[in-house]
Amino acid sequence: MAWLVLSVVLVALLVVDLKLFARGREPSFREGAIWSVGWLALSFAAALVIWPLRGGGDAVEYLTVYLVERSLSLDNLFVFLMLFAFFAIPQERRAKLLFWGIVAALVLRGLAILGGVQLIENVHAVVYVLGATLIVLAWRIWTQDESEGEPEKSMTVRAARRVLGRRGTPVLVCLVAIVLADIAFAIDSIPAAFGITRDPFIIWMGNVFALLGLRALFVLVEGLARRFRYLNQTIGAVLAVVGVKLLIEDIVKIGPLVSLGIIALVFAIGFALSLRKEEDEPEDGVEREELHALEPR
Repeated sequence: MAWLVLSVVLVALLVVDLKLFARGREPSFREGAIWSVGWLALSFAAALVIWPLRGGGDAVEYLTVYLVERSLSLDNLFVFLMLFAFFAIPQERRAKLLFWGIVAALVLRGLAILGGVQLIENVHAVVYVLGATLIVLAWRIWTQDESEGEPEKSMTVRAARRVLGRRGTPVLVCLVAIVLADIAFAIDSIPAAFGITRDPFIIWMGNVFALLGLRALFVLVEGLARRFRYLNQTIGAVLAVVGVKLLIEDIVKIGPLVSLGIIALVFAIGFALSLRKEEDEPEDGVEREELHALEPR
């Protein structure tokens, strides 16, 4: 029954997002910010529904999964943004492409959750594989080179072109590339959720709310990318924390509240360092100009 209710709510919210948010026009930054705050408030309010129905532990686990998956969804958006620019997708077509990208992500993550639960229940050693995978992924994200984000070097773009050949229009090739990217993101993100809880409903719910409202957040992504300078390092640190939690869970039990607190602290540190970096950079630029002026000519 809970799955049915969540599915109905999901469809209703997707319709609201598609029909009401900036329909047929380019949204403003202010509009994107207002809608993003609204989706965030709705996602946190969902925990208040879980609390009386399933207990405080499940509510905290949902919030933790939501925060982790929401942070990983930012990586999705950066990739989508680069794909749109690379394929020169017109602004009026981006909203619908992004919508179907979100729907594909929800379906793929649902399948990954169901498959992952069955695998973990039957083969406990998979937990250690997932933990090690997350730590490797964390290192890859932390040390990611700027050239790795270039679409022409992306495996998803090359695979999409190989599948469609010359028959594919830029919009169609871009859509296939987005779906292929969704598969990669599902493989990356679902293990992180299993590091927090084994409850498939909580994982699915966290993913649902993390992916809702991405169209509004997409408007803010470019500004966020400039301000959140240590986003990759923050996401990498979060994944490393979850990976270590998976590896030591048979020895040390870390409660949901502690997990939430650690992950929230990592985000707070990453955001604070990013703000400090942004504040320091103009001063550094002025200092360099002053030193250059003092150099002998």
